[in-house]
Amino acid sequence: MTRMLTLCAGLALAALGHADADTVLKLDARADTPAPQTGHIKLGTARAPNGETLAVNNQYLLRDGGPWLPVMGEYHYSRAPAAQWDAQLRLMKAAGIDIVASYVFWNHHQEQPGAFNWQGSRDLRRFVQLAHAAGLQVVVRLGPWVHGEARYGGIPDWVVDAMPTRGNDAEYLGHVERLYAEIGAQIKGLLWKDGGPVVGVQLENEYNLRGPGRGEEHISALKRLALKAGLDVPLYTVTGWDGAVYPSGEVIPVFGGYPDEPWAKSEKELPPKETHAFRFNTRVSGDLGAQTKSHGAGTAETDKDKVPFFGAEYGPGLPAMYRRRTLVSADDVASMLPVQLGSGVNLLGYYMFHGGRNPVGVGGTGLEESTLSGGYNDTPRISYDFQAPLGPDGQQRPVLTKLRPFHYFLRDYGARLAPMIVRQPEQVPANPADLRTLRWSVRSRGESGFVFVNNHVRQYPMPAHTAVRFEVRLPGGALSLPSRPVDIPDGAYFIWPINMDLDGVLLRHATAQPVARLDAGAQGIVHVFAATAGIDAEFALPEGVRTWAPDAGTLHQIGSTGGRAVSVMLLTPAQRDQLQILDLAGQRRLFFSEQQAWVADGKLQLRGTGTQPLRAAVFPALPRPRAVGLQIHQDGLLQRLELAADATADLALQIHATRAAGHAPRILKGGLAGAAVQPIPEAFATAATWSLKLPARRAPAVEDVLLEVDFVGDIGRVFHGTRMLDDWYYNGQRWQIGLRQFALTPGAELRLAVLPLRADAPIYIDAAHRPAFAAGQAQMAELRGARLLPVRQVSITP
Repeated sequence: MTRMLTLCAGLALAALGHADADTVLKLDARADTPAPQTGHIKLGTARAPNGETLAVNNQYLLRDGGPWLPVMGEYHYSRAPAAQWDAQLRLMKAAGIDIVASYVFWNHHQEQPGAFNWQGSRDLRRFVQLAHAAGLQVVVRLGPWVHGEARYGGIPDWVVDAMPTRGNDAEYLGHVERLYAEIGAQIKGLLWKDGGPVVGVQLENEYNLRGPGRGEEHISALKRLALKAGLDVPLYTVTGWDGAVYPSGEVIPVFGGYPDEPWAKSEKELPPKETHAFRFNTRVSGDLGAQTKSHGAGTAETDKDKVPFFGAEYGPGLPAMYRRRTLVSADDVASMLPVQLGSGVNLLGYYMFHGGRNPVGVGGTGLEESTLSGGYNDTPRISYDFQAPLGPDGQQRPVLTKLRPFHYFLRDYGARLAPMIVRQPEQVPANPADLRTLRWSVRSRGESGFVFVNNHVRQYPMPAHTAVRFEVRLPGGALSLPSRPVDIPDGAYFIWPINMDLDGVLLRHATAQPVARLDAGAQGIVHVFAATAGIDAEFALPEGVRTWAPDAGTLHQIGSTGGRAVSVMLLTPAQRDQLQILDLAGQRRLFFSEQQAWVADGKLQLRGTGTQPLRAAVFPALPRPRAVGLQIHQDGLLQRLELAADATADLALQIHATRAAGHAPRILKGGLAGAAVQPIPEAFATAATWSLKLPARRAPAVEDVLLEVDFVGDIGRVFHGTRMLDDWYYNGQRWQIGLRQFALTPGAELRLAVLPLRADAPIYIDAAHRPAFAAGQAQMAELRGARLLPVRQVSITP
C-alpha cells in the first residue's frame, strides 16, 4: 500500500506541469499526527454489562476501543406531547442522529415548592426508554440553570425569589441536590453502566460566573451532587463558550455556533459569521447568546490540547426572538458542517434538532424567556419552533434533507475521520469578513484525509473561484486534485476524499462527497457518493481517472474483495437530498423519497403532507412489500413503491374576518439589551381577528392535520375559546400547527389574532421577508391565507 501511495503521489506531481494557468491552493499535511493522550479527563463508569466500553482521549471518543464520531440532536421532551415521542425519536434515528440530548427544565417539574411532576409530557424516564428502543444514546442536560429561552433559565420562580442562584449558596445547593436526586431516580437503571442509553450529563450551561462559591468551585459542587444522585456516566460536560470556567479534567467542554444572532441588538444584517469560516487556533465560534458576560479567557482556551473538540449547539435553525426575526436557509445551515468538521469537531451536536412548544405554567404563567421577567430576550409564549429540521409536529424541513448525507457520512466513515488532525492551508482568510480567499482545510492522518470546502456565507454573495486545484503535501509526496482544474461556484460546500480505501480499492481522490457504505448482499459492497453541483464527478482509481454521470440506478464496479464486487453509486444532488438509510428486513437499505421514512414495529413508515402520492425507491429491494393499495415495480436497480393520492383527505377551512385592527402602540426600547421589547399584553386589544372553522367531519386515514397560516403582522396567536394554542413572531416563515394534540371536535372554531406590525418598528426582519409599507401606511396586519394540510402515514410490511 505504501508503494502504491508513493507512486500515485508521483503521478500527481507530474501532472502539475500543465497547471500554469491554474489557481493552485497549497497545504502541507506532512507533520506527524500526535498520539492520543489519556488520563487527564476523569470519566465515570465506562463499561456496560455486555462488555461494551465508551471512553475518550484528548482527541476523540472511543466505542469498544475504536474511534467514534457521533451526531447528537436536541429534542426537549417537556416541550412535546408524550404521544409524539416514539415516532419522532425514530425519525431522528433515521436522519442519522446517534445521541438525543435534552434539557431538564426544573420549572417544568417543580413549578411550586413540594412534589415534582414526572407525568405525561414530563415523564423523563419514558422518554429515555423510548430513545433506547429507537437505538439512540442519551445525554441529559441537568441544569439547574439551562437557559433554553426559558423563564429564569428554567429555575423555578420560588427559588429565584428566595435565595441566590448559580453558586454555592447552601440553601440553593440543597434544592439542587433534591433536583438531581429526582433526576437520578427517574433514570435509575438506564445509565450506560446498566446497559441503558444514558452516556453523559451536562452540568449548568453557559457558566462564566467568577468569584467566591462560583466558577470552578460551583461546577465541582454540581458534579459531586450528580455523583451523589447516582449519575455515574462516562461523560460529564459543560458548555465551553463565552469565557466559561470549569475545573479542568473533571468535565469536557462542548461548543457550538449559529448562522445568525437573533439575540443581537442590531436592526441590520450582521457581518459574516465565524460559523462559516474555518478555525485553526480556537474552538469558540462567536457570540452564542450567553446571558452573562465573561471577564476573561475561559478554561476552554487553556484546555485545548487536553480535551477533544466536541459540539453540542451547532444551530440547524434559530430561535424566534422579538427584536430580531432571522430566517435561515437550508444552505446557511448545511454549509456550516464542512466548516465545523474541517475545524476538528469530533462530536457534531445540534441545538435544536426538533422544535417544540412551551408548556403553560400554573395559573397561565408563561414559562418562556421574557423581558417582563428580567430576561435578556423576548420569545414567544408557546412556540419553540427554532426553524428546526423537524418541526414541533414532526414536519420535515428542507434543511433536514441537506444535513442527512453528512450524518450518514459520519456514521460510516467517521471512525476514519476522528483520528485525523486539522491541517491549515498556506493561504487562509484574514478574518470572517474576508470573502475573497477560498475557505478550505484538510484533516488527514498519514496518506489519507479529506478536503473540506465552504464557499457559502449567509446573506453575502461569494466569488466563484475559477480553475482551482488543490495541492496537498503528504508524507509520501504531493497529491494534486482534481486532474483538471474546476470552478467552485458561489454557494458550494463539500467534502472530498484523499487516498480513501474503498474495501481494498485505493481511491486517490474524488470530486464527489462520500455518503455511505452499504453491504448490498448479492450485489456486493457499494460506496455511495454524491455529486457536487456544478462540478464534474471524477474518481481517480488505480486504472485511471473516471468521470461518471450521477444516477442512483447505476453501479460502477471498481474492484472486488473476497469474491464480491466493490462498486460506487453516484447520486445527483436531488437524489442525495431524498436519501434516507434504514435497517429493514435484516438489511441496511437506501430509500429515496420526498416523504419522511423510518422503521417502527419492523415495518417501513412513510409520512407525507398534503394529498400527493406517497413514493419511495428502495435499494436493495424489499423481499415482499405489502400494504393496501401499494403499487410495486422494478426500475433497474431500484424497487419503486407508490401509494396513490388520497383525494378524500382534502380539507376545507372556513375563514372570515371578525375584527379589524386597531392602532398598535409604539414599540418601546428597554430591558437588559436596551432594544425593542415585546408589547405589553394589553396591546393585543388592537389585534385584527379572524374565525377559522374546521370541517364538520374528520378526514379518514389522516394521522394529523396541520393548520398553516400565512400572515403579515407583528405577532400571531391562535386560540380555541380562551385557550392559546400557539403563537408566532412574523418572520416570513409559514406557521404550522398540528391539531391532533388538542383533541378538537369536528367543526370547532379557532380564532386567529394578529397584532399589527408598525412601519416604524425597531426590529430586524430579513430583507426578503420585510413587509413593503405603502407611503403613509402606519401598520400592517394581513392574513394572506390559511389552509389545512392532511398528514398521511402508511405502514409497509417488508
